[in-house]
Amino acid sequence: MPPRDNGHEHGEPVIRDNRKIDPETGLPRVRAEAGADAQADQAPAPERAGTAADGELESQLAERTADLQRLQAEYTNYRRRVERDRVAVREQAVAGALTELLPVLDDIGRARDHGELTGGFAKVAESLEAAVTKLGLSAFGQKGDPFDPTVHEALMHSYSPDVAEPTAIEVLQPGYRMGDRVLRPARVAVAEPEDAPPASDSAGSGD
Repeated sequence: MPPRDNGHEHGEPVIRDNRKIDPETGLPRVRAEAGADAQADQAPAPERAGTAADGELESQLAERTADLQRLQAEYTNYRRRVERDRVAVREQAVAGALTELLPVLDDIGRARDHGELTGGFAKVAESLEAAVTKLGLSAFGQKGDPFDPTVHEALMHSYSPDVAEPTAIEVLQPGYRMGDRVLRPARVAVAEPEDAPPASDSAGSGD
């Protein structure tokens, strides 16, 4: 007698192989979920990609900053060189003009020493002296100064018991300098100490 149909259909049973070792290859089986997880681990995360990009940007920014600092330092050095050269050229030009005026100042000094610096000529002389002083010109060389060959020119030489070292005993022509630059040395008469007389030989012969 055929079995009764109670209204339920039964399909064929499904057999799943849950063995972890493949019987044919002998290798461990990797489940689909595990494979998907491994692929997800291998894929670059957005955070990692963003960190790498930020690091590259920081590196580029540091490089550009270093370039700008180097250019700024070079420009600063260039400006300093230009300013130094400009000052040197100006000083050289002023020194050349003042050197040409030194004979005029000598004439003014001689006229003053002889009492001839009077009237309008005195006013012109004072104005000229004030102008060259404003440009940095100054006279040097006084009687009694120790002789210095870097700023003095000896025109006369003598010996004197009144000096203990080579000394300018007379200034024949004043020297002039502009700042630290000597435009003309002072021309002087120099006296040196007299040599001490040789000591007498007190040891006499016994004869």
